[in-house]
Amino acid sequence: MTHSSWIAVWAGLVPPDAAVLDVAAGKGRHTEFFAARGHRVTAVDRDVTAIPASGTIEAIQADLEDGSPWPLPGRRFGAIVVTNYLHRPLFPVLLDALLPGGILLYETFMEGNERFGKPSRPEFLLKDGELLDLVRGKFSVTAYEARMISQPKMAMVQRIAARLL
Repeated sequence: MTHSSWIAVWAGLVPPDAAVLDVAAGKGRHTEFFAARGHRVTAVDRDVTAIPASGTIEAIQADLEDGSPWPLPGRRFGAIVVTNYLHRPLFPVLLDALLPGGILLYETFMEGNERFGKPSRPEFLLKDGELLDLVRGKFSVTAYEARMISQPKMAMVQRIAARLL
């Protein structure tokens, strides 16, 4: 279970004492990655059974798409990590959960991915420049890509590393 190379490259932007939120954490590959770097990590997913128990990892089971209230009301984080997940109604909630100066590391599929397989439905694919539009005027963008990748599989992705102003 390897972490995203994009996340690994830009993880150094996250201050050593920052609490990290891993959204739609899945099996916890980025949860474990940031915990190993010494961060306190909160992992949220509808199934948290694969996320390892640890003194620095808090696993919260929540379905982020069923209309339930945000499971972390009032909590804020020094970094938010999202990979291979897109649910646009969460965008404002996630931005509100980031502390001033906090880091957003986001990587997911974009339009054009349908030719490589799933996800292929528009609601699961970012539009051209959508991550840039999301952070414009609120963040300082350190890095951004919209491109085809071949590892771990052929895909069209958008990725951003940005600091909340």
